[in-house]
Amino acid sequence: MSEQGEAAKIHRSVLLNEVLEFLAPESGGIYVDGTLGLGGHTEAILQKSAPEGRVIAFDWDEAAIAKSRERLQPFGNRLTIVRRNFSEIAEGLAELDIDQVNGILIDIGLSSLQLDIGERGFSFQRDEPLDMRMDTRREVTAASILASCSESELADIFYYYGEEKQARRIASFIVRERVQEPLSSSKQLAALVARAVPRRFHPKKIHVATLVFQALRIAVNTELENLAEILTKAVPLLTPGARFCVISFHSLEDRMVKRKFRDNPLLKVLTKKPVGPSPEERESNSRSRSARLRVAEKK
Repeated sequence: MSEQGEAAKIHRSVLLNEVLEFLAPESGGIYVDGTLGLGGHTEAILQKSAPEGRVIAFDWDEAAIAKSRERLQPFGNRLTIVRRNFSEIAEGLAELDIDQVNGILIDIGLSSLQLDIGERGFSFQRDEPLDMRMDTRREVTAASILASCSESELADIFYYYGEEKQARRIASFIVRERVQEPLSSSKQLAALVARAVPRRFHPKKIHVATLVFQALRIAVNTELENLAEILTKAVPLLTPGARFCVISFHSLEDRMVKRKFRDNPLLKVLTKKPVGPSPEERESNSRSRSARLRVAEKK
């Protein structure tokens, strides 16, 4: 099996049926997938909007684009892939002479590529360099943050982006450790966090370093800033009646989506509570369990 085929096999797009129901793609429509990843949502939207629907898919991860491009080749010119972050959707569409679209989806989660195939330190299941850049053109890495930020800056990153209650203790351990040896690998960081957090405070359902890794990934990729930007900039791009669907995976993102949707007078909120995965999806795809879908409609 080719590498692309293997990637498609392991990738399972979350809340796929729910997204299609709310987005309601139709032939002739133009839809934006702001987070292409391995192409699962894009493929489903293209199938549902056949024979003439188009998808403009955005991603800033070069490896994801390469794998998805081959997977989605049968759709021909119905698909356009743009190497930009979703916060730059307006600029990307302007370059294509598109001023309005019939629906937008963004899925703010790591793809199976980044967790299972990539070698950028997103996961502590293997020993990988502490990179965490989704776009390798960017300069800041997780390792550079750990090496250069002060103890208080690190504590703030872990607390505000990871909601890590042991943030100050972990930051203190990191600052002491880096004097002896630079923190450069995912296993090294995970082991340090495990030592820093007293055993009685280790969570039962997730690895003790999970929130620290989340916080670093958000900081490296300016994820919350990008999300805030797209939640405002995307709305004028929607035609009346078009849907804006956002899938998030933790409370920081979900709270922001809820607030931005609620406070925008151009939007009608369709999901007063976030839509979660069905029991069947939770059982078959463990990574879907924390997924939350919120949808708003352009008035």
